Amino acid sequence: MIIAPSVLTADLADLGNACSEAVEAGLDWLHLDVMDGNFVPNLTFGPPVIAKLRKALGDAPIFDAHLMIENAEESFQQYIDAGCNHISVHVEAVKHLHRCVTAIRAAGASAGVTLNPGTSIDAALEVLSEIDMVLVMSVNPGFGGQSFIPTVEAKIRRLKEAIDAQVAAGGRPVKIQVDGGVKAHNIAMLREWGVSNCVVGSGLFNDKASIADNLAVIHQALE
Repeated sequence: MIIAPSVLTADLADLGNACSEAVEAGLDWLHLDVMDGNFVPNLTFGPPVIAKLRKALGDAPIFDAHLMIENAEESFQQYIDAGCNHISVHVEAVKHLHRCVTAIRAAGASAGVTLNPGTSIDAALEVLSEIDMVLVMSVNPGFGGQSFIPTVEAKIRRLKEAIDAQVAAGGRPVKIQVDGGVKAHNIAMLREWGVSNCVVGSGLFNDKASIADNLAVIHQALE
């Protein structure tokens, strides 16, 4: 199981040190929630901040950019240039999904599609052979601290079946990532459903314990 800490829940006034603490705790993915104030109500950060984080942290951590923006087709290259290794785009926000994900991969990053809780998996299945990950939102995007929506189980299980069939036929493996309400109490359940990558926010970044201590609790839950 890959644990990708959501830096949005960190102390944004001290973001560099928070991300450094996560890397030092052994986490080699960082999940970057990019919001534009249009596709989702909130506004976060963009390529300039990401470029500074990359410079501060070096090449080691994987920058996993979740683009909750309306112009992902026109701007994804800026995020790759800033140091992002993976780009996930929302089905609803992209006009030409196949062209977008293949362009992301041609530019040197891995590509993913994001499904909101009310979005069918059909669009993801249409490009399954061209992507590296499907990000299943288990909350509605745009706000932190929401509760996990359990009805995503059926979506995840259908995706896992489709991915297994693709691999069995000689096709590419595809990760399933879940974002929203992931904590120690439900992460083992997600793995059983077929999830290989979990975005964890307040379960890692909080005032109750250090990232290392919180991560140890998650690892214990997975064991």
